[in-house]
Amino acid sequence: MARILTGIQSSGRPHLGNILGAIVPGIALSKQPGNESFFFIADLHSLVSLKDGQEREKFVRAIAAAWLAFGFDYKKNVFWRQSRVQEHAELAWYLNCFTPFPMLSNATSFKEKSEKLADVNAGLFTYPVLQAADILLYNANIIPVGKDQKQHLEMTKDIASRFNLLAGEDILVLPEPQIDEKVMTIPGVDGQKMSKSYHNYIDIFLPENELKKVVKKIVSDSTPLEEPKDPESDITFKLYSLIASAAEIETMRNNYLNGGYGYGHAKQALLECILEKFAEPRRIFNYYMENNAELESILVEGETKAREIAQETIAKVRKVLGFSS
Repeated sequence: MARILTGIQSSGRPHLGNILGAIVPGIALSKQPGNESFFFIADLHSLVSLKDGQEREKFVRAIAAAWLAFGFDYKKNVFWRQSRVQEHAELAWYLNCFTPFPMLSNATSFKEKSEKLADVNAGLFTYPVLQAADILLYNANIIPVGKDQKQHLEMTKDIASRFNLLAGEDILVLPEPQIDEKVMTIPGVDGQKMSKSYHNYIDIFLPENELKKVVKKIVSDSTPLEEPKDPESDITFKLYSLIASAAEIETMRNNYLNGGYGYGHAKQALLECILEKFAEPRRIFNYYMENNAELESILVEGETKAREIAQETIAKVRKVLGFSS
């Protein structure tokens, strides 16, 4: 049996990039025979950038509702908030003491912001270690990640190997990344990678009128309506291609190449495709957002299951380090 683990930060509401890059493929993996999935909301990680507690609680609910909206089976699998299982933080400290400084200073997450060290907190610097703890705590075998996270998985394996060497046995399971080559990077409305930090994301759960305003912001060139357009270089077409059917994609491609079809037409088609394809997830999402007690009950149930496994791992680690009672 393969144990799959993935998490999404609660630093904002889930967006189309999260859904196509993590939620949908993660749930598909969870439905494969023999797989056991551990999906969590990484609210401890969000503290690196988000300090407002009330905002974090809203985002946690939204992310939980999104997983459920797309059909995650929380009864069969494990679904929880990272912060409600204290062993995440405890194991992260132990692993910090096995992580060399150069490894962290070479992490992409740190190097991207290292030119302004005044803006870098210790949480950002040690972010990969908490991520390693998230994975190693549950003996996960497979970690679905984007290409940009592959380095962190290699660091996780390195840290675990260092600990296992001390232990003299394989206490911590070395995970393997699983990268979906078809969905590597989801473009945002400005053409960069869709990201909360870039404020360029599409929230498919917005009311229709608000969603329309976001779609209209997608950047396009100045090619006149009547002239042919290059579909491969257009952001709207790229986004449409990620969610529409093969026939719908081919129709839009021909419209671009034939001319007489404006970017406004393409954006309207994208909006309609989002509303149609995600109609049921939007309905379920709104249900859970309006029924917080039910959502809370589901998370508490998952946290009980997660805690049992986490405590087994941490007990082994404590024994190796001389911290057991």
